[in-house]
Amino acid sequence: MSNILNKLQQKLAERAAQGNLRALKTTSGLTDFCSNDYLGLARSEKLRALIHKEEEKYKHLPLGATGSRLLSGNHPLFEELEGMITRYHHAEAALLFNSGYSANMGLLSALPQRGDTVLYDEASHASMKDGLRLSFAKSYAFRHNSVEDLRQKLEKTTGQVYVLVESVYSMDGDQAPLRELAHVCNAHQAALIVDEAHAVGLYGEKGEGLVSALGLEQEVFARVLTYGKAMGLHGAAVVGPQVLREFLINYSRAFIYTTGLPTHALVALKCAYTLLPELNQEREKVKRLAQLLYRKLNNISGISCTPEGSVILSVFLQQPQQLKALAVALQKDGFDVRPVLPPTVPQGTERLRVIVHAFNTEEEIEGLVQAIAKGT
Repeated sequence: MSNILNKLQQKLAERAAQGNLRALKTTSGLTDFCSNDYLGLARSEKLRALIHKEEEKYKHLPLGATGSRLLSGNHPLFEELEGMITRYHHAEAALLFNSGYSANMGLLSALPQRGDTVLYDEASHASMKDGLRLSFAKSYAFRHNSVEDLRQKLEKTTGQVYVLVESVYSMDGDQAPLRELAHVCNAHQAALIVDEAHAVGLYGEKGEGLVSALGLEQEVFARVLTYGKAMGLHGAAVVGPQVLREFLINYSRAFIYTTGLPTHALVALKCAYTLLPELNQEREKVKRLAQLLYRKLNNISGISCTPEGSVILSVFLQQPQQLKALAVALQKDGFDVRPVLPPTVPQGTERLRVIVHAFNTEEEIEGLVQAIAKGT
């Protein structure tokens, strides 16, 4: 036992020596420029009241699913919510998973078969890469947002080909060139799969996501919708063809061998979908505030901020070694901003990840800018 503990301690010491040791922390009383609660639904009293009221309708259901959905865990509320998700996102079918991570794992470990090829954007989320590790298909990365690199790699593929991207990238905040990607995939008969985790709620006429905002529903084979970001809740869904839903029910181990979501989570998602169309003002406000912050940060000497037009902003310093100290100083000034360091991002791309929310104010934006300027 001591040998195992020593090995674990050695690995932790190595990471600590690199300055990248992770630890859990709690914060309170700080102005939020850190969380993924883009629209403020996680703190919405209106949503809380609606959930409380709606739960009365489902008192006859158990608190928990009581088992996997293929055993005792399925009930009509699952089917009702999946139907709602299907219609909302202009899809043919939907299947709920317990998180965005498990949805990507469950989809990508099951769908690509031996002899198939998967090409994924090098900036894709860890859950997508982990799902591919469990697949028997061959998988290769292509350069981030490079349609030309993807096109070249498509020429060398075998079997059924799948292309994996995020519509909005979680670390960099930039968008995938979905129209161009869809065109190239169509020309090579490749199936395009899009993770919409950071787009759901923010893009589209009713927050349906970037795929719907661009009218590409028929060009994308499958979408992964995550509810822990702008929806403020938990869980995820894979939407796509009806036959894909049936396939996942039969072959996705992450779906088959896990207990279904509890009733409260399903009711909360139903209520969030009810409110989502009403949040156009919040969607417009968060984008306006993000653009304001982008402009102001790029006027500070010694830093650069990217990308324009995103609510996820990366702040790069000329001296990256100052990032952690700057983050600590910002938190002491009352702003919850975190540094993003390797291995989360590649060496040399360390940054502050600043997220703007609909509940932030122009005064808070100005205060953050002044604090960053003071700390650099």
